[in-house]
Amino acid sequence: MASTEVAKDSDTQGLNAAEDDEYSSSNEGVQQFAYSESRKIGVTGAVFLILNKMIGTGIFSTPSGIFAATGSVGVSIILWVVGGILTFCGLSVFLEFGLAIPLSGGEKNYLERVYRHPRYLATCVLAAQMILLGFSSGNALAFGRYILAAAGSKEGDGWTARGIAIACITFAVGLHSTLPKWGLRLVNVLGVFKVVILVFIVFSGFAALAGRLLVPPPGNFHNAFAIEVTDTYGGQGAYGYATALLRIIYSYKGWENANYVLGELKNPRKTLAIAAPIAIGGVTILYVLANVAYFAAISKEDLATSEVLVAGLFFRNVFGDSAAARALPAFVALSNLGNVLAVSFAHARLNQEFGKEALLPYGKFWASIKPFNAPAAALFLHWLITVIILVAPPAGPAYNFIVDLYTYPGAWINGFVAAGLIYLQWRKSENWTSPWHTFLPISVLYLLANIFLAIVPFIPPNGDWNSAGYPYFVFPVVGVGVLLLGGVYWVCWSKIWPAIGGYRIEAHRIVEDDGAEVVRYKKTKTR
Repeated sequence: MASTEVAKDSDTQGLNAAEDDEYSSSNEGVQQFAYSESRKIGVTGAVFLILNKMIGTGIFSTPSGIFAATGSVGVSIILWVVGGILTFCGLSVFLEFGLAIPLSGGEKNYLERVYRHPRYLATCVLAAQMILLGFSSGNALAFGRYILAAAGSKEGDGWTARGIAIACITFAVGLHSTLPKWGLRLVNVLGVFKVVILVFIVFSGFAALAGRLLVPPPGNFHNAFAIEVTDTYGGQGAYGYATALLRIIYSYKGWENANYVLGELKNPRKTLAIAAPIAIGGVTILYVLANVAYFAAISKEDLATSEVLVAGLFFRNVFGDSAAARALPAFVALSNLGNVLAVSFAHARLNQEFGKEALLPYGKFWASIKPFNAPAAALFLHWLITVIILVAPPAGPAYNFIVDLYTYPGAWINGFVAAGLIYLQWRKSENWTSPWHTFLPISVLYLLANIFLAIVPFIPPNGDWNSAGYPYFVFPVVGVGVLLLGGVYWVCWSKIWPAIGGYRIEAHRIVEDDGAEVVRYKKTKTR
């Protein structure tokens, strides 16, 4: 069978592994990554894969923090529209990259194409962000909170909710590791289910606007664009708007999900170009209408203090406190489960890519798809980081902190991706071509938005610097610190370890004519 070796400049990488006996100079490690056509994902599957990651905890939980940060009903809704516009801008940027480089890995491939010097630095920075901060903790924690709410408990982000969250991520990772086909089927089923739940909230909101409420109408749309400042909401200044937009971006995150698994899509260029706009357009409309529904049924004070349980409070105000009404949060919990399944599926593939490239120690192990033709080791790595983030914060409110920590570093990565596309289009010597073209104003808008999200969280908010239970600067400092840690790892990986060990492990990636990928690991002396 003829084969074509992928360009070594972008796809051949090395790593010292002095004590890793699986790599032998006399016996190269070889792994093949091939998925049957029945396992590959079509347009419908790709739509639900994107929907499942986008519609998770965000729309059912973050509106509380967003309104508390802005203090304005109208501004909050406008920011949700802005979030949709920025998502479409990001989609255009990622479509241009993804259709030109139809390989699994998402941003990894795009950064490697643009930032080739110093070699692999950008990849190491992305690896630090994706591995250490690419967790499912926020979604799993919301699952635990909504399960407790359905059971009638008013417990917050305590150890009970976190224990349920650990059970949730364990189930998702176990299913994807042992029964990958059933994992995808459940993703599709829950994708339909969560759209139904969101549509149900939207139509219930229309009923609330017509006055069908079991509480006094909140009247939130009277003078909707007034900016109010009270003890519980408003008055956070530019910092508040940045964190509000970050949480909206978190709610929209997932639109890039299919880019991580392009190698597992049927006819990836066509599938991605159709599935992504359908999923994102539908979600944007539903998100804006869902926020209208919340404001139609929940008072400002209650909304600002509801934390994760916005949808639960909405159901109570519309349907009462009966046993049947209390069961509705369980449906939201199932939606959260679908999101955890989709996130773990996609992020494990990216972890696997880092293993294939020998970026991680014992890369062959992390890249393996044995014994069930699924990346079990990469899924375990995702599980481990998710559990650590769940148990690390002290008892008390943790959801908003986890959301901000998860979302913030992505602003830096997406900013560099957008800047890279602008450079490729401008620099004719790069010979950049793609079936999709992103116009310059779209790329510039996406770049400027990410610069805003990256810089403004360092600006102190008006009022209490610890109003969220932790210093305002914690999540941007930790986020930047993790990215810098990726740079430190690059120095160790590319300079120090090969110098000490005298050799490095190289991963040579070959793509067969039938699309199957073969990775050969070889020990190479450095002195």
